[in-house]
This record gives sequence, structure tokens and C-alpha cells, in this order.
Amino acid sequence: MSAPRVWLTGASSGIGACLVKMLAEQGSEVVCFSRRPAAAESPRVKSVAVDLADPDATRQAFREAAEGFPANCLVHNAGVIRERPLPEVTQDDMDALSRLHMGAAVAMVQANLDCMREAGWGRIVLMSSRAVVGLAGRTAYASTKAGMLGLARTWALELAPLKVTANVILPGPIADTEMFDDVVRPGSERASRLASSIPLGRLGRPEDVARAAMFFLDRASGFVTGQTLYVCGGTSVGSLTL
Repeated sequence: MSAPRVWLTGASSGIGACLVKMLAEQGSEVVCFSRRPAAAESPRVKSVAVDLADPDATRQAFREAAEGFPANCLVHNAGVIRERPLPEVTQDDMDALSRLHMGAAVAMVQANLDCMREAGWGRIVLMSSRAVVGLAGRTAYASTKAGMLGLARTWALELAPLKVTANVILPGPIADTEMFDDVVRPGSERASRLASSIPLGRLGRPEDVARAAMFFLDRASGFVTGQTLYVCGGTSVGSLTL
């Protein structure tokens, strides 16, 4: 059985770059959508330059790609934080992150529904964040990442007759990614304190999250849908010290 073609957003660094490498190594053809080329040199990897926060450009890029390279396995990994305290959050913050985190996901799935129907199965993986359980300074980020859970649960029901699954991964904190390193400097005292506060005693790595995505993308994982998986070292689990 040949490996499926996969569409992936945000493939130029971090989790996306790690996932591209894993997919290419298993024989998948990967079509990557981001402002910068995918960080993988392989004949199996094709890069499409697009600003996914621009809804018109995004739909055009997806439409054109679907004409020549449709896919039945989709991963929406692209994300932006826009860290601000509540009094400074703007409508543009909310609109921009809604377009990126949710609007682009909708457009990507819509562009490939015919491919999924023809294939007789499909996989959708949305990359959310552990921040959905709450994190100061993340109003726009946490709320729009939380919206992805609603998308996946709805699609799990709507697309079940097509044998298409939809699941969500909630990573964090993951080192060696641009978003994390922009907030917490690698090797800093803050990074060390954060690592020691995590139940498993370390920061996450991109491959930790990529492995979870590989599970959801596997054709054999066809009885798991509408689910949310935290890859966070235990930071989503409430604790009380007595």
C-alpha cells in the first residue's frame, strides 16, 4: 500500500519541519504551505508560498494545489501567538488569529473533500495548544486555538460517513520552536525553571509532537476521531501540593 499524500501548514521550522522529515522518510509525498519553504530537501516535499493569515490568498493556494496535488491527509500546524495583556488585545489580533488558526483549517479541508471522498478515507489533524486551558497574555491565541477543538469534534461527526477522522493535538511547552524560543530564551534561567516545573521534568521536543501526529495520520488509526491529545509533559493535569 503506497503512503498517502499529506498537506501540512507551517512546515518551515519546529514541529512542522520535524513532521515533514518523518513523513518523507516513510514515503509520503508532502505538500507544505507557509511563507517560507519547508525545511526539508527531498523530492517528496513540495513547498507552496502563502500567507495563511490572508484568506483570499489561502483559498487560492489551496484551490490551485488541489487541482494538481490533492490530499486525503491534512495537518494544520501553522500558528502565531500575539502575546498581549487583556487591556491591549485588539480586534485585529482576534481577526488575524481566527483567520489563521480556524479559517485556514476550514479552507484546507474544503479543498480536499472530493479527494477524501474518492479515496474512501481521510485524516485531519489540527495543532492546537496546551494554552487552551488558560495562560496569561494569550487571549487571542488561546481562544482561537480552543476553537480548533470545536472544528474537529464537528468534522468528526460530519465526515464519519466518508471514513475521515478529525483529531486535535495540544502541545506545550515545546522547545526548539520559533514561537517558544521567542518567548523563553534557550538556555536561560527561565527555561530551566520552566522545565523543572513540568511533571516529567523536561521541556518537550518537536519530535514528541510529530510522533503524535504520525499516529493520528496512520490509516490504521481509523477508530479514533473527535479526540484531543495533550503532548505537554503533564502540564495540563491539575495538581495540589499538601
